[in-house]
Amino acid sequence: MEDKNVVTVNLAKEMRTSFIDYAMSVIVARALPDVRDGLKPVHRRIIYGMIDGGYTPDKPHRKSASIVGDVMGKYHPHGDSSIYEAMVRMAQWWSYRHLLVDGHGNFGSMDGDGAAAMRYTEARMSKLALELVSDINKNTVDFVDNYDGSQREPVILPARFPNLLVNGTTGIAVGMATNIPPHNLAETIDAADLLMENPDATLSDLMNVLPGPDFPTGGIVMGKAGIRRAYETGRGSITVRAKTHIEELSGGKERIVITELPYMVNKAKLVEHIVRLNHEKRIDGLTAVRDESNRLGIRVVIEVRRDLSAAVILNNLFKLTSLQTSFGFNMLAIENGVPKVLSLKQILVDYIEHQIEVVTRRTQFDKNRAETRAHILEGLRIALDHIDRIISIIRESKTDAIAQETMMAEFVLSEKQSQAILDMRLRRLTGLERDKIEAEYQDLLALIADLTDILAKPERVKRIIRDEMEEIKRKFADERRTELLVGDVLTIEDEDLIEEEDVLITLSNKGYIKRLANDEFRAQNRGGRGVQGMGMSDNDFVQHLVSTSTHDYLLFFTNKGRVYRMKGYEIPEYGRSAKGLPIVNLLKLDEDEKIATVINVEHSEIERYLFFTTRLGIVKRTNLNQFTNIRTNGLKALNLRDQDELINVLLTQGEDEIIIGTHNGYSVRFVENLVRDMGRSATGVKGVNLRESDFVVGSSTVNEGQEILVISENGLGKRTLASEYPTKGRGGKGIKVMNITARTGKLAGLSAINGDEDIMVITDTGVIIRTSVQNISQTGRSAQGVKVMRLDDDAQIVTFALVDAEREADELELDADGINLDDAVSTDSSLERLIEAATQSEDEKE
Repeated sequence: MEDKNVVTVNLAKEMRTSFIDYAMSVIVARALPDVRDGLKPVHRRIIYGMIDGGYTPDKPHRKSASIVGDVMGKYHPHGDSSIYEAMVRMAQWWSYRHLLVDGHGNFGSMDGDGAAAMRYTEARMSKLALELVSDINKNTVDFVDNYDGSQREPVILPARFPNLLVNGTTGIAVGMATNIPPHNLAETIDAADLLMENPDATLSDLMNVLPGPDFPTGGIVMGKAGIRRAYETGRGSITVRAKTHIEELSGGKERIVITELPYMVNKAKLVEHIVRLNHEKRIDGLTAVRDESNRLGIRVVIEVRRDLSAAVILNNLFKLTSLQTSFGFNMLAIENGVPKVLSLKQILVDYIEHQIEVVTRRTQFDKNRAETRAHILEGLRIALDHIDRIISIIRESKTDAIAQETMMAEFVLSEKQSQAILDMRLRRLTGLERDKIEAEYQDLLALIADLTDILAKPERVKRIIRDEMEEIKRKFADERRTELLVGDVLTIEDEDLIEEEDVLITLSNKGYIKRLANDEFRAQNRGGRGVQGMGMSDNDFVQHLVSTSTHDYLLFFTNKGRVYRMKGYEIPEYGRSAKGLPIVNLLKLDEDEKIATVINVEHSEIERYLFFTTRLGIVKRTNLNQFTNIRTNGLKALNLRDQDELINVLLTQGEDEIIIGTHNGYSVRFVENLVRDMGRSATGVKGVNLRESDFVVGSSTVNEGQEILVISENGLGKRTLASEYPTKGRGGKGIKVMNITARTGKLAGLSAINGDEDIMVITDTGVIIRTSVQNISQTGRSAQGVKVMRLDDDAQIVTFALVDAEREADELELDADGINLDDAVSTDSSLERLIEAATQSEDEKE
């Protein structure tokens, strides 16, 4: 038997219909604001419920529970917690730019603390909130039945200021969301005023008076490009940064003080995050983090270790914490019952249209009421002019109805006029009262004429709107809190997070790279034993050492003729004795590809070249601008012949002189422009004609007045005037630079020097010594030189690098023989080394 209570439906169709109904209900009646008053239904009902219940600014605060109960019982049939939370937010200074609720009690904090229960707090309307409901009883807006038909509630509020922009909004509906930032009241009113004066005003015109958001918590908006895009399209993103400053303390310490936060940032969670980053060593060097905020404002203090830069720490905080956040504009609001993404101008246009309707309806209401009153007064005037007859009619009539009908017939009065005459008191018959009636009547006629003129002239309606908004601006506007920086949005690049400083980059033979502070190695006199510069594994040694800055580019040239690029700060920093990081973790090298040379590229406006030298004596010159765009997988720098590999690359200016040294102790010197400018893929030309079993060990640019420094594998070195090396053509066999013997060993390296540098000498066992080149004697080309570094058994010097000389000599702790005591005692067998240094032979000290 068929059950008549069962209805057969299409499930898919029913789900589709039900979901659409639910979605539209959430969109229109819950989550999104109306463009006209900027309020969601719950906020609108709270404001109207407060004015309807008499919770006005001129009355004492009332229990929040009472207000919530009225709103829930009459207008908003949802949970009391949702109503209370919405009301609480309207009372929080860090949530609303201009408060709509005047709260009394614990309404939460910026630390994420919730408000006290509604039975403990009290509230009432703020004075500004009255402007949202101003003239609501003058038929300015439409009313509808509430959820059960027992009450009437407004569809929209009159909203005498652009609340959608002033206080902003955020909400998540079904399939859409809104996020509109708050703005300054004065600037928003100025923008509306400008648009009423000039409807053709451009976005640029509007942004001259409304330049951007004004968050209640202040902060700094980094650039205006995102603001303009958002105002133009309704969508965009801006970067908001906390307002901070750095204070200097005694003893050279610094501290960071945070006084304003980005919008909607939880202060307690921010402080907790900073402390956690410090414990995890992601931000190192913080000695204290304190929240000193009070009723006078926000103040978070971050103390920085004495040896660190507070500015660098602050940039790290901007990058890693919510001290810098992004605010995404999504200016979605209900327009004519439909959700739309609106531009700034369209929001203002919709608001102005709403105000025109409000003022027009209010004017019509006032006109109707004035006409009604004037109509009554006209009847009273007739009655006063014929008072004796009126009294006679009333006395002769048996009932009010008969008297009313008689007066209406005899004096052509309306029913309302005749009723007013019957209700008139005897005191109105005095001469003074007669004058008052006449004066009121004349005033009403003038008012009616004025109101009629307003309705006939749209420009007068706009003038009224502008004047009333100007009055609101005068009474409630305050200074802008959020600072707007002009220009493009600033991004925190990695170099902003690293303090610019001179550093050393070391690269081992087995490919371990690391960054060291430049002052890790203090100067020693020649003949010292040096200090351990890198923790080496068996058969590994430091092959390259470059002095650079953390912000300069480094070009890595491989033995295969490819080039890679990194900045100094991208190379990880390690301690002096650490091994470092395999360079294959940083550069995409082939299996049999090794770094041949590393050069530092500082920023310069001068045209510069790269001068390549290969092991077989081939040279090539290429303009540096051909290496500006280097992919992460490298770029081909030159074409190598079979069995050849790249030895060195020099940074030149186009007319420098080049000197090339060979393993057997010969050199050639020539002007670089003898080698024409070639492309990246070129092979090059012969730079030196090598003898049998010889190969290139080094090359350098050389200028007039410089010296040539050479060091042999066994630790002997010398300085020779560059003038002793004649400039000839490229491709020669070269002249002798050192008398090569078993005592000296073959040539390890060659470089031109100014004479005021320090030299870092590296052995194949990983030992480094730093000494001034002034400690190395100046001799002739054919001399063997003096001992630069004492070597352990079977150790050999593999290379050296020039670094800037140390200037602060008073920081060095040198004994009588020039040994750095700090460094000496840091190595093994320090006592033996001190004895050895004290008993050096005189020929080693020369």
